[in-house]
Amino acid sequence: MSLKKKIVLACLAVLVLLLNYFILTHDGGANGTANLIFSLNGTVSDNIQVYYSDTTDFAPSAQKTVGYESGDIGKDVTMEFALPLTTRYVRIDFGAAEAKYSVSDARFVLGDKEQSFDASAVLRDNDIDSFESAGGSFTVTTKSGDPFVVFEQGPDQIYAQVLPGLRTKNTVKNVIIAVLLDLMCAAAFVFRKKFSTLPMELIQNRVLIMQLARNDFKTKYAGSVFGIVWAFIQPAITIVVYWFVFQVGLGAADVTAPTGITYPFVLWLICGLVPWFFFQDTLVGGTNALLEYTYLVKKVVFKISILPIVKEISALFVHLFFIFLMLALFTLSGHFPDLYALQVFYYSFCLFMYSLGVCYATCSIVVFFRDLSQIISIIIQIQVWMTPIMWNIDNMSARMPGWLITVFKLNPIFYIVNGYRDSMMNKVWFWERFDLTFYFWAVTAVFFVVGAFIFKRLKIHFADTL
Repeated sequence: MSLKKKIVLACLAVLVLLLNYFILTHDGGANGTANLIFSLNGTVSDNIQVYYSDTTDFAPSAQKTVGYESGDIGKDVTMEFALPLTTRYVRIDFGAAEAKYSVSDARFVLGDKEQSFDASAVLRDNDIDSFESAGGSFTVTTKSGDPFVVFEQGPDQIYAQVLPGLRTKNTVKNVIIAVLLDLMCAAAFVFRKKFSTLPMELIQNRVLIMQLARNDFKTKYAGSVFGIVWAFIQPAITIVVYWFVFQVGLGAADVTAPTGITYPFVLWLICGLVPWFFFQDTLVGGTNALLEYTYLVKKVVFKISILPIVKEISALFVHLFFIFLMLALFTLSGHFPDLYALQVFYYSFCLFMYSLGVCYATCSIVVFFRDLSQIISIIIQIQVWMTPIMWNIDNMSARMPGWLITVFKLNPIFYIVNGYRDSMMNKVWFWERFDLTFYFWAVTAVFFVVGAFIFKRLKIHFADTL
């Protein structure tokens, strides 16, 4: 082994040790929630919102909404909101109209653990005409405007009871993640010759890849009057249509980020659609790469392994344009991008690697099973709605069972879409999403290895089949 390779291996070993240290010492905190439950009886129908926070100045960290419908007027209706265990302040918003509400039997619940809600712990209020409390119940008369009451209250007793268990669970989880990481690194080292074949081919042919990618991008719309302009017009029109349907037609409200800043719905929507457009283009283009470049596949000396990445880079040109457009729209709306926004390029890289791994498998299989292209089109139609792009998963958590929320989060594209919003709106670093980050890269590595294996096994039959 040459000195250069020894130095590279030593650096990688140090990196693995540092990652192990970071994983084993990572404090997952209280990643659980308790339900705030109370019975509400009101004189008007309106949306009842709950904000929660763990800061002393009460910067609302998120909101949950439950509707009190017209048919509920004068009736006791159970309201349920999921709040983090670290909540220290609760703000209850009572719609926007003059009304009288009676709240009773307010409490925090987690499994068989229950903690009463102290309705007398009022920090401040707004547009409230009268307020009377007794134990876990209170009556409030609101003015029109923005009536709310802030309580210095949280599930602190439940938190203290479950904290030891959460710490044990976090330690076990960290050990499992560290072991899995070490096993993956050990496998990569033992089978490094097999794993390195595909990356080395891509690196060695990087100049050709860029040339083919530029040519693919230019020729895709060759012959049309507007040329490559169509690559930008279609996604832009799609964004406008979704915005019109959801905000103008269905009345989707502006979104309040965990920082307490409210963003126009269209900006929130763009953060989800920009990565989705890229994934959709790369999956469709990468899957059909071998079919489109049949004449190159049949060339004996041509490295056909570069074709999927050619389609990826071709789609990347449009994606970069929409990233900068997104940044410009945030700036024009008065929400200036900061250091967090740089993470958009990290999440773009994540999406690039994930879709590339998937495409190596799909482009190999579609040669022998042409129906796969149609199946993928159907999957894309379903996944765009299964991924929280047009709907807010935070607002749905009170209406959906926890296991279903977990299923949605297991979708790797959720990590990307949520990451774009973390970068532009939520102001959260990617390493703060520790579990999701590790899960995403583990899934990406599996897809890449499986995709490369399928491609290698089937490529000797490509020319004959095509």
